[in-house]
Amino acid sequence: MAEGSTAPVTRAQLHECPGCGLFQVVPAMAANLRCSCQRCGTALRFTRADPLNHHLALTVASLGLFAVVWLGMLMKVSTAGIVHATGLESGPLELVNRGLWPLAIAVAFTTAIAPLIKFLGTIYVLIGLKMRVLPPNLRGIFLISRKVGLWAMLEVLLLGVFVAYTKLGDLVTIELGAAVYALAALTVVVVWAELALDSQAVWEEIERRGQTHAPMAPRTDALPLLQLRPGSVGCEGCGLVSVPADGDGHCPRCGSALHERKPGSISRTWALVIAAAVLYVPANVYPVLTVIQLGAGQPSTILGGVEELLASQMYPLALLVFFASILVPMFKLVALVIMLLAVQIGRPEAGASILLRERTVLYHVVAWVGRWSMVDIFMESLLGALVQFGNAVTIEPGIGALAFCAVVFITIFAAESFDPRLMWDAAGRNAHQPLPSPSFASPV
Repeated sequence: MAEGSTAPVTRAQLHECPGCGLFQVVPAMAANLRCSCQRCGTALRFTRADPLNHHLALTVASLGLFAVVWLGMLMKVSTAGIVHATGLESGPLELVNRGLWPLAIAVAFTTAIAPLIKFLGTIYVLIGLKMRVLPPNLRGIFLISRKVGLWAMLEVLLLGVFVAYTKLGDLVTIELGAAVYALAALTVVVVWAELALDSQAVWEEIERRGQTHAPMAPRTDALPLLQLRPGSVGCEGCGLVSVPADGDGHCPRCGSALHERKPGSISRTWALVIAAAVLYVPANVYPVLTVIQLGAGQPSTILGGVEELLASQMYPLALLVFFASILVPMFKLVALVIMLLAVQIGRPEAGASILLRERTVLYHVVAWVGRWSMVDIFMESLLGALVQFGNAVTIEPGIGALAFCAVVFITIFAAESFDPRLMWDAAGRNAHQPLPSPSFASPV
């Protein structure tokens, strides 16, 4: 690090680990450090040099590239003397024409609406914090932009475009448009922007500027403010530790409702897991795609599509589709069932204490990996829009794609509704105890 970069850029603060529920002090940290929970390893904070300005610049660049992605040409395909140029909007529109409007809404939301809300909301907040007079509701807009950002799947869309391009090679002649290259650049910039962001720095600036849900005392490093008080709860929205009884039951900084644990976590997660398991059957039985070439063709299921890729010797692509569309949903369902059973039937002296740290890591993997199953949905949406050449060759999305998309969405909701801290509660690890020593800060 450069000279002087070791000076602390944050204050010591009290945190509740979202992975295991342990209250601990995150020490004052210099830029470009990571602080992890000393018990389960969950990341508590990443610090960055000038995180607000860097993230703002990258988000503005993302918005510009996003406009090119949706306004530019995606691909130009041709066969039998017929030329067909399309943009990304063609996929959802074709799904509507085929009567699959719920699937069209899902594709449009994850590739257009959610990213746009995320970009505009972030720019509104970060520019607003630079103004002498703050615009209204910065905390609410930032909360929404971060929550909606979970559903922005541009990196998955890029993979879907790649899969569609590879599958089209044997059917039509393809010319890539500016939107494809802009999407590749956008994916890189979006990931870069997320790595440059320290969301806690944004919340601390909102707090410093006084735009909070309730009046808050000035923050200092005085020891009493770092001590664990009876009834303390960590906010799921902004991470602030406070006592609900001191106010109206909402976080004094961001206004989110405070709960010791996610309300109804077990029952809601079970309901969603069962619903996803039921839909997983039609998702794999009914056709997701039909390729009609010279008037002949037959429907293809997800597994049938993998077999076709294997027959065409596209082994890496077949493995990718098999992993994302078959293994990942099954893995999420099995993992969530294991975690639910460990909470409900485990005992501290028995099953509930087995591999606690590993199960917490498993939860974070489940929460992250589910979005990648949408690659099959994006691919089918693009193929249906691109390949419409009458009797020569036509590709039609099938009803199985709708069931499969429902499985993906429901499993994402299930992972979000499950509270991994319950696993540590069931093991008897979260009884009141003295505040542990400061967590370890490591370079990132």
